[in-house]
Amino acid sequence: MIATIRKAADRLIGLSAIIGTLGLMVEVSVILIDVIGRAFHAPLGGAQDVSQMAMVVIVFGGMALCDKLGGHVSVDVFERHYPEWLNRAIDIVAALLGALIFVAIAWSVYQSAVLSQLLNLSTNIIHLPKAWFQWAISALSVVTALGMLLRAVELALGGPRMTSEPEADL
Repeated sequence: MIATIRKAADRLIGLSAIIGTLGLMVEVSVILIDVIGRAFHAPLGGAQDVSQMAMVVIVFGGMALCDKLGGHVSVDVFERHYPEWLNRAIDIVAALLGALIFVAIAWSVYQSAVLSQLLNLSTNIIHLPKAWFQWAISALSVVTALGMLLRAVELALGGPRMTSEPEADL
């Protein structure tokens, strides 16, 4: 059962990463076109709006993959001095806390999206509806929270821990 859940989570995390990658491709293309256009005194209209919204997609699209690969910042000064069971417990609590934080982000941004839609809020230059991007943040935050929750379950069931690379003593 855990393998089935892991497979589904991996697919969601992969989709999230693909969405983030598409955001990065849009970001790079817009900046490239805008810079070339400025050289010819014809900047791309709305480049700032598209860049800002693409950045949101990049950050939240890659968040679930970053967590899956253990890419978040961690301070493990005392990890090697703790017993394995305590390190595992800390990892479980950290994953649950991270999931809770991302659920809170998803809920807060979802409420903002509803308000943005009600007030018809949009970006300043080309009037992209802000609610679309807020819903994307909310959905991608839920994917990240699910990934963190699954990691906590795997750790609780004895799954492998992600350990940091041993650093040379200074």
